Amino acid sequence: MGSSTGVQEQIADTQPQHGRGSEWSPALDETFGSAHRDYARLRQENAFPWSKDFGGFWAATTYADIARIAQDDDLFITSVQNVVPHVPRSSRRPPLHFDPPEHTAYRVAIDPVLRRAVVREHEDAFRASAQELVTAMLRSDDVDGIRDFAAPFVMDCFAAFLGVPPSLTRHIREIGVRYGFAIQDMDNEVIGECSAELYRIAEEVYRDRLAADADAGRDLVSSLHQAVLSPDNHITEKTAIATIRQMIVAGMGAPQAVLGSCLVHLAQDQTLQQHLRDHPEDLPAAIEEFLRLHAPYRVFARTARRDTEVHGRMVRAGEPIALIFPSGNRDEAVFSDPDEFVLRRQGNSHLAFGRGSHKCPAAAMGRLELRIALEVLLARTDSFGLTGEVVMMNWLEYGPRAVPLNLSGRATATGVRSAARTGQ
Repeated sequence: MGSSTGVQEQIADTQPQHGRGSEWSPALDETFGSAHRDYARLRQENAFPWSKDFGGFWAATTYADIARIAQDDDLFITSVQNVVPHVPRSSRRPPLHFDPPEHTAYRVAIDPVLRRAVVREHEDAFRASAQELVTAMLRSDDVDGIRDFAAPFVMDCFAAFLGVPPSLTRHIREIGVRYGFAIQDMDNEVIGECSAELYRIAEEVYRDRLAADADAGRDLVSSLHQAVLSPDNHITEKTAIATIRQMIVAGMGAPQAVLGSCLVHLAQDQTLQQHLRDHPEDLPAAIEEFLRLHAPYRVFARTARRDTEVHGRMVRAGEPIALIFPSGNRDEAVFSDPDEFVLRRQGNSHLAFGRGSHKCPAAAMGRLELRIALEVLLARTDSFGLTGEVVMMNWLEYGPRAVPLNLSGRATATGVRSAARTGQ
């Protein structure tokens, strides 16, 4: 297939045909659920539209198209443009910005330390964060489910996974939350400032963990460092640090968005909320349906390596295709009653974690975060509901930016129930 650099040069020599008229524009001002109504209309009327927004891109909205594109690494690549809008960068950030076989070396290092059995070693730390945050919310008269729970919780979880000290955990939380909101505001100055600081943090984590002689094979840093030492791949110390930085960013965006959507969903469905409070053993099944209904990724893209046909339309080499995972997860050709919550949906092969070689390596961690966060929140409350308007993120991710809540329940951790261990 050739190197990614060669592919990039090949694509650069091809001029995409951006002269066609725009058929769709993604809404940047949404309400909770409005995007799904737009996607349903697209699937019926124009399932593979061209948009002139963000420099021009195709939008794949059906389950079949998304799955096909995500799994064809030869024809649809990530090394040229992997998000819409295209984010200029001085260098590629592994592993997302690499195609196989270069990408494979990073996954060989990353995947073992994100296995379910390894991630569950951090469960106590995840639970402690959730307990602390819920306690603070129960004592507050001004609660926002994102600001006070989802955003700091996912940052705490990733910091625990990295094994960093409490002082650095607080700093990662502060910078991570600030970076996330800057992305939503498209504030390039703050994005650049936070991005540089996240890289500095990643380098600090890398150096400190090596100095502490981390347990090889059970720790992200030591696993990446072993790859650096291997003569069989191209991973360098610089790209290992860049991988940690990229994973910090990925580790806070998507889980925050999904958890926020879960809070809104449960706040609007008191019957389901009470059922899961009474039956925490049903949380794993509920989480799979939440992931289907509220998948956060919709700007991940692939670039056509050569002219090809998708959904009966000609895609030219060099043209990006956004994979609208939230739309594919509600495709009526695959899921019956696609907009309904079905607790034990049969054949729930959702796309929330993607498909193919770039399928999210942290799926087990994401599921664990959601289970613990909801388990603790439900156990510590008698009820919770919305007290104001839900503010949505912009196009960059599907999920709420602000969730004003009113919580009723105990302010201490005494008597907290724990869900039955389900192996999820």
